[in-house]
Amino acid sequence: MAAGETAVREMWQVNYGLLVREVPGGAFCGRGCGVWESNGGVLFAMVEPYYSTSAGVIYCGAATAVLQSLPEKSVHCCVTSPPYYGLRDYGQEGQIGLEQTPDEYVAKLVDVFREVRRVLRDDGTCWVNLGDSYTGGGAGRNDGNHRADGRQDGVSYKATGVTHNRGLCGLKPKDLIGIPWRVAFALQADGWYLRQDIIWHKPNPMPESVTDRCTKAHEYVFLLSKSARYFYDAEAVKESAKWERWGNQTEKKQHTGTAGHLGNKTIEELPIKDTKNRRSVWTVTTQPFSEAHFATFPPKLIEPCILAGCPEGGTVLDPFFGSGTTGLVAYEQGRKFIGVDISETYLRDIAIPRIEKETQQLRLFR
Repeated sequence: MAAGETAVREMWQVNYGLLVREVPGGAFCGRGCGVWESNGGVLFAMVEPYYSTSAGVIYCGAATAVLQSLPEKSVHCCVTSPPYYGLRDYGQEGQIGLEQTPDEYVAKLVDVFREVRRVLRDDGTCWVNLGDSYTGGGAGRNDGNHRADGRQDGVSYKATGVTHNRGLCGLKPKDLIGIPWRVAFALQADGWYLRQDIIWHKPNPMPESVTDRCTKAHEYVFLLSKSARYFYDAEAVKESAKWERWGNQTEKKQHTGTAGHLGNKTIEELPIKDTKNRRSVWTVTTQPFSEAHFATFPPKLIEPCILAGCPEGGTVLDPFFGSGTTGLVAYEQGRKFIGVDISETYLRDIAIPRIEKETQQLRLFR
């Protein structure tokens, strides 16, 4: 490396306190990205924080490129909800979610989470929320034409996902694509430990005008880890344990059980525990957010992920920061956050004002 290049690299490290890594090909890094081109054509990139506070740091740019500039093994936990396949056009060049095929979408997410795995500590966990979508019989995609509402021609949007061009990847019209599991298995193949599928049960699902299947009322949250052994605080997320009696609620009932179970004891004679290990079905209502004009990542869905996956004082990463809910929950639970999002509009108009307002209110009670 030439002396001039070394000086620039050191200047970035001193001024911004971030590790500068080589980024082959010079991928888009977003707002505040300093770039230096070496004689060999390799770009050195350092992404300057778009917003910084004592609660955390936010970067504006494409997730993969921004993550490439962060130090390895520097975060304890990742909690995120990537853009769902074909659901919404955010109007950003390089956005994820409007790929031509499910395979392209999955490949993009694998690239992102490969960088997440690099910046995650060896004992870290990653919690990923994903919804599904269906194929349909509409006309093919025409990327050269856009309707007045900003959606691409030939793509029909629904509350539960996008209706896609028939024949993609061997899918038939009306097929459930299986996006969550395609992503989960691809991440597993890329080196992640796929530890659990958690069902997010929605008691207030979006209505659907369908008569040949059930209304969709659940999504998935996948728990992935970098190593076979990892940080997981089971005590922090235990559920309340309730005993149910048989018959008269005030009358002692004799129950003869099998060896190793209740035995010949009444319920009152058994050792009672107030809590039990958390189950894998989480009932959480969706919450509309007026500034975003659609339902956002519910705090009650994020909370157990952070409590179980990140120690107090640790750092939570969300590479698809959106309206900033992960950052808010992290701060509420005594953790710091790192947020990344490609949309400056989302960060400037929604996430940052929301974080400033709510963290200020929380400080008043601390």
